Amino acid sequence: MSPIKGEEMKKFNLFNEIIIVNKLSMLNAINTNKVFAITIDGDIKFEPFTQTDIFIYKGTPEIIKDFSKVLGKNYQIVEDGDRVLIKAFSNWQELITINTPNSSYDDTTADGVAEFSHKALEDIGWQVTEFDLKYRELVELLEEKCEGVLLCIEQEDPYQFSGLGFLADNEHASEVMFEYCQNYVKDKIDNHEDYKKDELDDDQLEALEFFKLS
Repeated sequence: MSPIKGEEMKKFNLFNEIIIVNKLSMLNAINTNKVFAITIDGDIKFEPFTQTDIFIYKGTPEIIKDFSKVLGKNYQIVEDGDRVLIKAFSNWQELITINTPNSSYDDTTADGVAEFSHKALEDIGWQVTEFDLKYRELVELLEEKCEGVLLCIEQEDPYQFSGLGFLADNEHASEVMFEYCQNYVKDKIDNHEDYKKDELDDDQLEALEFFKLS
């Protein structure tokens, strides 16, 4: 049975998104003088944080008179009654550092995605490269067929993109990716002259066994 197609990953583009935080909760967090974080959903979190948290801020702000600058110069903050409206795209480089440890893959450099943080996904990606399937195609597959969040900055003119992927269900993602790669490798063996079974090298034969095609 084929893996069930989930909803595609939600793109959370910090150029466009305004994060809404309860003002009283934020003031209380600041007054604790402890490290706290604000998630993309506008929730206030304290340590220990969980691996499913995606942050737009983490730290210990100084208590200053100008509330609009309490999180630092790279945030735009507007008070709106009992709400605080935050734009965080200018702090993207710091957010990469904060969020990379929890991400499923890193697509923030010109080199593109080089590995998956989850072992099962990385094993599949590593094996299928023996048949010239690139990580870019695998990432596009996951973003289309798996649930999760793509935290990014993306603008059209001039085009700019930098992002971190967070998969909601690694097991389902592994099933989706394995089936896709299995079919891809089978097609290579069946239909491409460069991948005749009796001419494969040891690494390709190992990949063939990995995908249950030997």
